[in-house]
Amino acid sequence: MTQTTTSDASPAAVPATSPTPGSPAGQAEEPRTDVVGRPLPDFRDPAPLASHGPARIVAMCNQKGGVGKTTTTINLGAALAEYGRRVLLVDFDPQGAASVGVGVSPHDLDLSVYNLLMERDVGFADVLQPTNIEGLDVLPANIDLSAAEVQLVGEVARESVLARALRPALDDYDVILVDCQPSLGLLTVNALTAAHGVLIPLECEFFALRGVALLVETIEKVRDRLNPALEIDGILPTMYDSRTLHSREVVARVHEAFGDTLLHTVIGRTVKFPDASVAAEPITNYAPTHAGAAAYRQLARELVARGDAA
Repeated sequence: MTQTTTSDASPAAVPATSPTPGSPAGQAEEPRTDVVGRPLPDFRDPAPLASHGPARIVAMCNQKGGVGKTTTTINLGAALAEYGRRVLLVDFDPQGAASVGVGVSPHDLDLSVYNLLMERDVGFADVLQPTNIEGLDVLPANIDLSAAEVQLVGEVARESVLARALRPALDDYDVILVDCQPSLGLLTVNALTAAHGVLIPLECEFFALRGVALLVETIEKVRDRLNPALEIDGILPTMYDSRTLHSREVVARVHEAFGDTLLHTVIGRTVKFPDASVAAEPITNYAPTHAGAAAYRQLARELVARGDAA
């Protein structure tokens, strides 16, 4: 699920519009706008927190693979931690990519989120691992998690197992980000049942766009039957390339269909994301001045401003 690409366009942060050439000196600049022409708010750095918790749980969800869920989980988490938030990453994908992305080797784990879900004698603290980023911890996963999909079928309240497992963490963190696997199976339903909100990373291409309606339908079913408080926090365009008409048309279509559920922030297409993944670091550490890092910091500020993060 890590974003991969071969070009390095960086339209990740939307620049201010320059004054019209030939305009009188001192004339005010035109308002800043996002990629669909909406006024771009000035997302200020969030105020420091006097205390931590209770956490807001956000599921990073899209049944299509390769749209940037893991990249967004890691880098959004790191950006929120930079702003003084205590963040927990929950790697809920048997591929373990989010664990690798913060420097945890899935092959060397004695205990993982699988054990937390399936074994009563394994506690939250037994599985929790710190990262090299201050304020950012992870519940790692490996291929063992794939067995949970089958084993949970026979469990009582099988859709709520993750919510139970995360209960001890709620008072210690401000935001819990759950990196879901690319499917709409029982693990993803568990994440949606535990979550307060859903963030939908959407690759800027039409095949990715087609699956959003199915995902929204699933979210609505979970809201109706299992989790009435569940909200869609936003749709995040990823791998955006302002040089292509295709990218611009996809984002315009999303805005037309979903309105202001489309976030102002877009994540540009750049080789720095896979480079940071290889280095097992968030881009905010690997290339802190890059436009991709700036975009994820803007995303963190936008979510805080919207009330979707602490």
